[in-house]
Amino acid sequence: MAVEKSNTRVQGVEILKPRTDNRDYRMIVLKNLLQVLLISDPDTDKCAASMSVSVGSFSDPQGLEGLAHFLEHMLFYASEKYPEEDSYSKYITEHGGSTNAYTASEETNYHFDVNADCFVEALDRFAQFFIKPLMSADATMREIKAVDSENQKNLLSDGWRMRQLQKHLSKEDHPYHKFSTGNMDTLHVRPQAKGVDTRSELIKFYEEHYSANIMHLVVYGKESLDKIQDLVEGMIQEIQNTNQVVPRFPGQPCTDDHLQILVKAVPIKQGHKLGVSWPVTPSIHHYEEGPSQYLGHLIGHEGEGSLFHALKTLGWATGLSAGEGEWTLDYSFFKVSIDLTDAGHEHMQEILGLLFKYIQLLQQTGVCQWIFDELSAICETKFHYQDKTPPMSYIVDIASNMQIYPAKDWLVGSSLPTKFNPATVQKVVDELSPSNVRILWESQKFEGQTDKAEPWYNTAYSLEKITSSTIQEWVLSAPDVNLHLPAPNVFIPTDFSLKDAKEKETIPVLLRKSPFSRLWYKPDTMFSKPKAYVKMDFNCPLAVSSPDAAVLTDIFTRLLMDYLNEYAYYAQVAGLYYGVSLSDNGFELTLLGYNHKLRILLETVVAKIANFEVKPDRFAVIKETVTKEYQNYKFRQPYHQAMYYCSLILQDQTWPWTEELDVLSHMEAEDVAKFVPMLLSRTFIECYIAGNVENKEAESMVNHIEDVLFNEPKPICRPLFPSQHLTNRVVKLEKGMKYFYHQDGSNPSDENSALVHYIQVHRDDFAMNIKLQLFGLVAKQATFHQLRTVEQLGYITALAQRNDSGIYGVQFIIQSSVKGPGHIDSRVESLLKNFESKLYEMSDEDFKSNVTALIDMKLEKHKNLKEESRFYWREIQSGTLKFNRKEAEVAALKQLQKQELIDFFDEYIKVGAEKKKSLSIRVYGSQHLKEMASDKNEVPSPCVEIEDIVGFRKSQPLHGSFRGCGQPKL
Repeated sequence: MAVEKSNTRVQGVEILKPRTDNRDYRMIVLKNLLQVLLISDPDTDKCAASMSVSVGSFSDPQGLEGLAHFLEHMLFYASEKYPEEDSYSKYITEHGGSTNAYTASEETNYHFDVNADCFVEALDRFAQFFIKPLMSADATMREIKAVDSENQKNLLSDGWRMRQLQKHLSKEDHPYHKFSTGNMDTLHVRPQAKGVDTRSELIKFYEEHYSANIMHLVVYGKESLDKIQDLVEGMIQEIQNTNQVVPRFPGQPCTDDHLQILVKAVPIKQGHKLGVSWPVTPSIHHYEEGPSQYLGHLIGHEGEGSLFHALKTLGWATGLSAGEGEWTLDYSFFKVSIDLTDAGHEHMQEILGLLFKYIQLLQQTGVCQWIFDELSAICETKFHYQDKTPPMSYIVDIASNMQIYPAKDWLVGSSLPTKFNPATVQKVVDELSPSNVRILWESQKFEGQTDKAEPWYNTAYSLEKITSSTIQEWVLSAPDVNLHLPAPNVFIPTDFSLKDAKEKETIPVLLRKSPFSRLWYKPDTMFSKPKAYVKMDFNCPLAVSSPDAAVLTDIFTRLLMDYLNEYAYYAQVAGLYYGVSLSDNGFELTLLGYNHKLRILLETVVAKIANFEVKPDRFAVIKETVTKEYQNYKFRQPYHQAMYYCSLILQDQTWPWTEELDVLSHMEAEDVAKFVPMLLSRTFIECYIAGNVENKEAESMVNHIEDVLFNEPKPICRPLFPSQHLTNRVVKLEKGMKYFYHQDGSNPSDENSALVHYIQVHRDDFAMNIKLQLFGLVAKQATFHQLRTVEQLGYITALAQRNDSGIYGVQFIIQSSVKGPGHIDSRVESLLKNFESKLYEMSDEDFKSNVTALIDMKLEKHKNLKEESRFYWREIQSGTLKFNRKEAEVAALKQLQKQELIDFFDEYIKVGAEKKKSLSIRVYGSQHLKEMASDKNEVPSPCVEIEDIVGFRKSQPLHGSFRGCGQPKL
């Protein structure tokens, strides 16, 4: 195999790969005609595999909607070679990995990753999905319940509802029209009524479609290509080839009946949306010419002269996106989605008129070579300097690409348009015409004005036909605004040189400290990319002093982003991300991307902070947006509600969203104008600068910020007094005590209930951390298996670590439509009782295996600058400053004895443990509301029933904050 600088040659084909990619690639075809891409990465800590099967929900038999998705679930259960139920997932989880799958319209993709030293057995277990899976009758019924629970979770999600409505408004005999998730009705009740055995149909579907010749596998390993090839040939060739043909579904989903339509639909959440779509020629046939990419870039642009900029200036829109939506080889939709303000909702016709006006502009100006070249240059830079990502997420897309693209483009897919062909782009522009448009207009204002309901999600809607002449009238009545093409992008980087970091620092160093700021610095010694990461946390005591202050600070950060958008959008297009958002103690500025022009953007943002003023028209739009966000809190998934209540109970200086909404309703622009100077008047900036930046550059950036904000004759900011430095405090639960909080679900229409069962354990300490993490690793899969697979309590079932400002604990998270929170809580207790014997009986060999897996997980290297920076920033923000955390915890793990883990469990986790501190948050859906009173009566003692969260929090002692510890010296 010949490896060239930027290409890998395999079987006479050059696979285009990034210039900065030093991995080796090889394509092989096995005897069973299964195509495999092998990837060798000697630096990887995790190995991974992804199998793409060229069949999906479009192939569901009539009357068995969701069968392909159901089969995807079933293959995880067991196989002839590994008959123990869930043993595949158990092996992966216990060896530091993760596993998942998805079903698309024409593809089903299965994937996993695992610690490198366990890859051989993991791959063998994975291969059995496609060799001899067991699909027992007992498992079949249980997993139908899991699919039904997954569907229940989606029923009140506007994303799922509107997508299905779009599908519903298409030809009934086209597979696009189908319902693809499946539920109890489609997979059990209806088939049974017709005498159809779902399990027999499942096996038949598997045998008919799961053939090696229509599968594509990517294997990402640590060994050489030859060794990976030997491994794959030994395992994967057993998959049977029944010479299937990849299913194709020619024809368009929409006839004339489904075009030139205006659909008004009622969403669950507050807010108005306009979705405009057209059937177009699939770009996949011209992917090197990128017609939809070119048009999406222009129609979705946010700079001056763009459609969005015009709508924003008019106060009609808060967001706009454009590009190719759902597509196959046979059809495609180009979609424009616009988030409307209340005023925008009243001007829908003018907005559509402006959209078609912009499309007319594109037709008149023709396809511009310089815009295409600029887009191509941006895409090329993005491809060649892409960050390394976790192996599993990297290979999933490649496995899908293998179905569609020639081998040379498996890695790049459609992401790199290189051939300028105006005719191809012009053809798609011409297809964006009034004669084949579909308009979906969503608003709760349509409540009571609809006459139809989509059958699967019961979404209320009405439908009317519109003519091209009507749309032409809208174009003529549209406001006279100056729409024009974007200016050349000044943020496109041209200097990709790597700085020679003289200090080979492996952890952040405190480079500079003043009364105004502190600068942590970490040069890039790992990734060799021309990128930088800048984080600046403005600690402002006023920001978290009250609900009013929290909302005013939020409005301030959103207005900043709003003002910067038309200028800084160019930076984002060119690969330089920025954000201003709330932080625990004020607000933070983040910049991440190519370092070449980062300083220009930083100075612009700081100047906007220094010269901040409130524009009343923009304030009104932001206030409306934030109000709707708060009003939509009640529509969150019940398990999200339970996690929110848990945080509200534990974290000091947090305010209920209901209070913040009340504050907002009375807020005026002048309140923000008065507040911001006071907010900034006392501040301390915690800075972290990392990547392709020299230490003098980093110091210069912070000097500049201090000069602008602190060193003017009349400074905007002054330093904090020592007593003003903020700390994050967490409620200290009492040993041996159980705490309960019962609450109605905030959406009366939601049948799902949820439980968060939280166990608070300790304050950050290496020896304790590793015991908690080891317990989590051992118990995670047992929890999933028992509560989801066996008991079928709900699709969302998880055991997760929790860290609140250095206070560690563990939480069980379950959402269910079949059982109430009281019952689920009792099942968690029962699970912990059963776990005792598993832990006590654990063999020394299993204990060592789990310890090794956790060590491997801890020693996993950061993949990219963002990942590394987030790790170090967490240490800085929480005040723990344990930059050597991984190494120290690994050292502690190597000394850990099995008895110490058992003692830890007995002391802090097990039912009735002396030092156990548990908090159960029970959120009741409409189906289980009547159980709340009896559940409250049955809580065991000693316990505390929390009635008033804020009152409870104020009455409790708090853990000490790490931010209050002695500060490091230079």
